[in-house]
Amino acid sequence: MGDLLTFTDRGIYCEAGDFHIDPWQPVDRALVTHGHADHAHEGMNRYLATDIAAPVMRHRLGDISLDTIRYGETRRINDVTVSFHPAGHVPGSAQIRVERKGEVWVASGDYKTIDDGLSTPFEPVKCDAFITESTFGLPVFKWTPQEELARDLNAWWAANAAEGRFSLIGSYALGKAQRILTLADTSIGPILTHGAVENTNEVLRAQGIALPDTIRVTPETDLKTLAGGLVIATPSGLGGPWSRRFNLPGKPASTAFASGWMALRGVRRRRAADRGFIMSDHADWPGLNAAIRETGASRIFVTHGYTSVFRRWLESEGYDAAIVSTEYAGERIDAEDETGNEGEAA
Repeated sequence: MGDLLTFTDRGIYCEAGDFHIDPWQPVDRALVTHGHADHAHEGMNRYLATDIAAPVMRHRLGDISLDTIRYGETRRINDVTVSFHPAGHVPGSAQIRVERKGEVWVASGDYKTIDDGLSTPFEPVKCDAFITESTFGLPVFKWTPQEELARDLNAWWAANAAEGRFSLIGSYALGKAQRILTLADTSIGPILTHGAVENTNEVLRAQGIALPDTIRVTPETDLKTLAGGLVIATPSGLGGPWSRRFNLPGKPASTAFASGWMALRGVRRRRAADRGFIMSDHADWPGLNAAIRETGASRIFVTHGYTSVFRRWLESEGYDAAIVSTEYAGERIDAEDETGNEGEAA
């Protein structure tokens, strides 16, 4: 038998266990790292994910055959032992550890190494081979610390609120939207949400994740009584007609975008927002390097992002590194929401 995990046109495959990890084509058994649309697809006969990720997956994918597993719990599947370990990406996200006869591979999915106060913090997993993303695999990408993010976000919101202006910020409906909620100073004013953001909030609240109170924006919402509020929009909602209702007479809304891509000035200009907050649920350059180093792995497979540059860097550091082709998207520069579900555009 060859490598414990192989890379196919359907997804990452384990022959000894006869399952796929984050497959993008229909398969019998799918082990899924988290609920974002580029990793959790429709059409699988059976799914296995963490108990924390399961509610969002059911919300997105409907009535699926979904089994759950807790972090650190081991499960025997045919000839291999699998376990799921915190990836720190979004609530419930996991790295999947696969072991057979002492050989260990880890498929990390998407991950970040900073503790965002929302997701279970990333835990390094020792292995022989590590499958990593490289969405932000360039030295220019280094994230703003949480405390500084909170200070800057709230200062921007407070200044706009003092002028009676709405503060619109674009972010993914699963992950960054809830991080913004945990950073926001609710004493400044009300917090309003796009339908897709609020749908996700409701799912997470129902499973016991504490989030501040929010107001779902509908056609009936009286915005004049909520002037000065913080509005959390999806990326496409921020750039489309949905956002125009927040421009009050003589007081246009101030706009911002929360993304790792805000580290690049050219992207900030193209987004045409007033502010850019450097914030991502993916690992930055120091995080990628630290995570890989802490695995102790000698073989590294790079799946998506700045794959060529990052592979060359890893080879220069002495790793046996290779690029593998997948359909994982990572964090997008354009306006598509990583959840794959914009929800109602009310």
